[in-house]
Amino acid sequence: MAAMGNDSFIAEGMAPPQRILFPPEKIYMDWQQRWRAGAGLHNSGNMCFLNSVLQCLTYTPPLANYLLSREHSQSCRQRGFCMMCRMEKHVNSVLHSSGGAIYPSAVISVLTLIGEHFQLGMQEDAHEFLRYTVDAMQRSCLSGISE
Repeated sequence: MAAMGNDSFIAEGMAPPQRILFPPEKIYMDWQQRWRAGAGLHNSGNMCFLNSVLQCLTYTPPLANYLLSREHSQSCRQRGFCMMCRMEKHVNSVLHSSGGAIYPSAVISVLTLIGEHFQLGMQEDAHEFLRYTVDAMQRSCLSGISE
């Protein structure tokens, strides 16, 4: 691997990226602020797959730090559905609530936009939901970027 400044590495022979969405110096692997455990999530019938994925993403420090900064929504140019904006709303709701449980409406309300086959109240696969959610988040980040 060849160094590319600021501890960023690319494999030898690979072209450097044309655009960097998240500069390495802005990615914090540890929590930027100490948080108490946030709100839990209501399970309103067969929503375990969704709740488990949301809990994992909410408590992933680099992602949560970015979403808590609200940096994405301040510069978002996505028209209509934006999964990053939805996740930002969800993570802020959970971590700014102490105790109790909340209904993850920011994500449930767009379930079929994440994957058209997902249905409220139906048992689904958590791994599949994670893949669709991360894919929707990536599309939101890449929206408006020309190739």
